[in-house]
Amino acid sequence: MLNFLPSVVLLILASSLLAIGTILCFIPLLFFVVLRLILPFTVLRKFFATIFMAIAEAWITLNKGWMKLTQKTRWDVQGDEGLDKEGWYLVTSNHQSWVDIFVLQSIFNRKIPFLKFFIKQELIKVPVMGVCWWALDFPFMKRHSKAYLKKHPEMRGKDLEATKKACERFKLTPTSIMNFLEGTRFTQEKHDRQGSPFAHLLKPKSGGIAFAIQSLGEQLNRLLNVTIVYPDGIPSFSDFLGGKVKRIIVRIEQVRIPERFFVSDYANDQVFRAEFNQWVYERWREKDLLIGKLLADSNKA
Repeated sequence: MLNFLPSVVLLILASSLLAIGTILCFIPLLFFVVLRLILPFTVLRKFFATIFMAIAEAWITLNKGWMKLTQKTRWDVQGDEGLDKEGWYLVTSNHQSWVDIFVLQSIFNRKIPFLKFFIKQELIKVPVMGVCWWALDFPFMKRHSKAYLKKHPEMRGKDLEATKKACERFKLTPTSIMNFLEGTRFTQEKHDRQGSPFAHLLKPKSGGIAFAIQSLGEQLNRLLNVTIVYPDGIPSFSDFLGGKVKRIIVRIEQVRIPERFFVSDYANDQVFRAEFNQWVYERWREKDLLIGKLLADSNKA
C-alpha cells in the first residue's frame, strides 16, 4: 500500500497506471475490432461480444489493482448478494462525479455482466475510449434541445427510438444496462435551476429505462437501484486519483420490475407513462431519504 505518499505523487502514479492499463487493454481490443469489421457476420457477433467483455473486465481488474495500491478508502457496500453473472440487469444510480463510474464498475465487476452505460452521441469521438464504447455496444444517446425540436418536430422521440434499437441488440448475451436517470452530474446550481423536489438529487428522466424494459422484457432479472454517498464531500476525479477519498458508501436495492411494464407502451400510452413516471419518482423519493439518513449517520460515526 502506497497511500502514505503525498497526494500529488499518488495522483501521478494512479494516472500513469490507469493510462498503462487502458493502453494494454486497448491494443487487443483494437485488433478484434478490426477483425469484426472484416468479418461482419451475425453468427460471429456473440463470439466478438464475449471477447470484448473479457477485455473490459480485465481493464476493471487492473483498475482495482491500482486503486488498492494507491488508496486507503473505506468501502461500505450492502445489497450485492445473490447477483447472477449470467443474468440481465437494468442498473440505475444517483450521479455526482466521474468517480461514480469507477465505483460502480468496481463493485459489480464479474458479479453481473459488464455495465453498458447510456452515453452521449458526441462522446464516440473521444480518442481510444470512443472505439472501446462502440465495440462494447454502449447505447449512444443523441439528445436534442427544446429549441432544436421546436424547429425540427420530426426529430421528437428519435433519441428514445435509438435507445430501443440499441437495447434490442442486448437480447443475445447477458447484459447490464446502466443509466444515470438524472442525465447529468448533480450540482447545487443545477438542482436550484430545475427546482428539484429532492434534497440530494436532480429530477429523474424515465424514458430511457422505460424503453430498455420494453425492449428486453422478461429477460430482465431485476432493477438494481444503486445509491452512492461520499460522506466527506463529493470528490473530483483528481481527488480520487490522489487518494483523497476516505469513505464510500454504496447501497444496492434489488427491485422486481412489475410485469405490466414489459408490455405497456411508454411512448403512446399517456396513462401508462404517468404511472411509470410515478413509479420512478417513488424510487427517487426513497433514494433521497436514504442519502439523507446515510449522511446523518456517517457524521455521527
